[in-house]
Amino acid sequence: MRYVELNRKREYYQANKHLLPREVTDNYEAAFRIEYTHNSTAIEGNTLSLIETKLLLEDKLSVGGKELREIYEVTNHAKAYDHTRQCAAEGKPLDENTVKDIHQILMDNIQPGGIYRNVNVRITGAGFRPPPPNEMYAQVKGFFADLPYKTGVPPIELAAWIHAEFVRIHPFTDGNGRVSRMIMNYQLMSDGWLPVSVAKEDRLKYFEALEAYAVGGDMEPFAAFVAELENKELDRMIEAIAQVSENQ
Repeated sequence: MRYVELNRKREYYQANKHLLPREVTDNYEAAFRIEYTHNSTAIEGNTLSLIETKLLLEDKLSVGGKELREIYEVTNHAKAYDHTRQCAAEGKPLDENTVKDIHQILMDNIQPGGIYRNVNVRITGAGFRPPPPNEMYAQVKGFFADLPYKTGVPPIELAAWIHAEFVRIHPFTDGNGRVSRMIMNYQLMSDGWLPVSVAKEDRLKYFEALEAYAVGGDMEPFAAFVAELENKELDRMIEAIAQVSENQ
């Protein structure tokens, strides 16, 4: 019953989003794209500010004093999000090829993308170690094999599990966090929910919730964290609907 109120808000949004003028939804989507790109890359150490991200993505202006890799991380992330959003809108399944395509877009001009690692990796500060390559291959195959059979899992919990399990497996040498957040949003959008952005200021809470799953198998903290993010986005859009209704 924990998602009753969240489901009510989703149903209200889906039933009334047609009331929003096109310019309002376009503005929301553009602002979210910039905010999400900034937060997701900043969590991984990118130093572009929110305004620099906006200048680069929306105003198409160059940003000086930054490494070329950081520029590509931002522009690639925006392209990957556009691709993810389009695939979800078309109802394409979240399968292995789709995830590899997303990783390839994220890694364009940085390193070869869409290729699983063949080396051991460590996550700085984490209390767990991703599986070695031979185990990783089996686990990532199991991840995709399990997805079609999780039909009874509440959508928020499924999206949270997709992120937490994929980043635990850590199939790539780089970009696992960005891919995991992207495919979490893929699942949310596919189920009629709004995409969410993890604020860089909340990274400690975010990492602690992921660690609870990776170390102890406890999904509850991260599912609750994702539910909070979704609630925030739904409230934002419901408020916009209310404002439009008042002005009519």
